[in-house]
Amino acid sequence: MATMLKATHTVPSGQMVFFRSFFAMLPVLGFLAWKGNLASAFQTTRPLGHVLRGLIGVTSMSLGFFALTRLPLPEATAIGYASPLIIVILSAVLLHERVHVFRWTTVLVGLVGVMVILWPRLTVLSGGAVLGDAEAVGALAAFGGAILSAFAMLQVRTLVQTERTETIVTYFFISASVISLCTIPLGWVWPTPEQAVLLVGAGVFGGLGQLLLTSCYRHADMSVIAPFEYTSLLLTIIIGFVIFADVPTITMLVGALIIVASGIAVILREHWLGLDRSKARQANTP
Repeated sequence: MATMLKATHTVPSGQMVFFRSFFAMLPVLGFLAWKGNLASAFQTTRPLGHVLRGLIGVTSMSLGFFALTRLPLPEATAIGYASPLIIVILSAVLLHERVHVFRWTTVLVGLVGVMVILWPRLTVLSGGAVLGDAEAVGALAAFGGAILSAFAMLQVRTLVQTERTETIVTYFFISASVISLCTIPLGWVWPTPEQAVLLVGAGVFGGLGQLLLTSCYRHADMSVIAPFEYTSLLLTIIIGFVIFADVPTITMLVGALIIVASGIAVILREHWLGLDRSKARQANTP
């Protein structure tokens, strides 16, 4: 999906969001119809909550897609990994969840990795002039998108208390499609046939990815699935080099490795704690 969107870099990000959201509904609604859950997907008691989720999500996607047009593919992907770290911070500050010292440490280490990636884009100097203004804006957009993505996930956590998964997914794509239409006055373009195919394909693949991810979490524990998300970094490095001739920098690789290591450390610790709790329950069971 990201590769297809990056290949349409002359298309405004708001227009990308529309195609990504509208055409993602095709596989999602088709799957729900096949499962017989289509009618239930539209039953909601919190329409305003879905609209808020859509507003945050559209802004986050717009920033992320804009970053794809300004940064190498693997770099934009790596900065996006900051979102799970920010979720921990927001959960502690806004939801008053208890966060232990180990997790705070890994979050801080991960944010150091984010700064390792961002810093050269923002402060590289040559002859007293800042280089790569477009890339600096792209880096800030990617980080801003990651922050808003974390806020969007917090909104999802409130919605799941009363709403079905298929309802949250369906209304997000609907609200995102409608909200993104508001960016038409900002200057949409008529896509070429090649761009149209890529934009529609990005939406379809985005919808398929949503279905697969949902199915993953239904059939396996998060501690098993989450590390696979980091394979996207390896894939984007390969795709970026082969298709877009993007050569990853040392600072990007170092920063990404720090972020990935901190994320995997949290996942492994949660997995081990879960095993310990399971053993304790079994030991106390008569």
